[in-house]
Amino acid sequence: MKTILCYGDSNTYGYIPGTGGRYDHRTRWPMALERILNRDADEAEWWVDEEGLNGRTTCFDDPVELYRNGLRHLVPVLKSHKPLDIVAVMLGTNDLKRRFNPSPYDVSQGMLNLVKAIQYSETGPQDGPPKVLVICPPPLLDSPVFGDIFRGSAALSKHLSHFYMQICLESGAAFLDSGAVIKVSPADGVHLGAPEHLRLAETVAEIVRGMV
Repeated sequence: MKTILCYGDSNTYGYIPGTGGRYDHRTRWPMALERILNRDADEAEWWVDEEGLNGRTTCFDDPVELYRNGLRHLVPVLKSHKPLDIVAVMLGTNDLKRRFNPSPYDVSQGMLNLVKAIQYSETGPQDGPPKVLVICPPPLLDSPVFGDIFRGSAALSKHLSHFYMQICLESGAAFLDSGAVIKVSPADGVHLGAPEHLRLAETVAEIVRGMV
């Protein structure tokens, strides 16, 4: 079976906007992705591992929400799931929090650190490098729920896709600008509604089929 690791934050975890609960297994985009990839197969050919953590950053240590540094946790996670054909990374939203004084360029460099760590991890088939899909998160909206945390972040988030595309060209990673196909919920301006999870899964499925 081909194995995909989905490494992300609350939108990979399945945080429900407006309630703070968690979507069920069928709704969350990694599990929907697995279902779509195996839909026409007599036997399952794809296995999807979920690794979503609320508040996860690319490489920042959060002084308020501890243990959220995505780079610090990445290699142990990769090694626990190896061999991996593809690692799909969807991070950067939490890097835009005011407490990090972020710039879109800095966030993209955090993503580049993750891509390089994956490529040098020796956690692919035959201890080679897994292929990497970088998913740029959709732009934020001014949040009625997380306004103090993300104040000013909606404008910054619109520039992420440009810088993410550049680091993918530099590193050879595949790229998806998710903002071209999905939008965050106006309920909180940060998280995805259930239809967006399915739409994202369908788009990612099209991409990963062409990567292996």
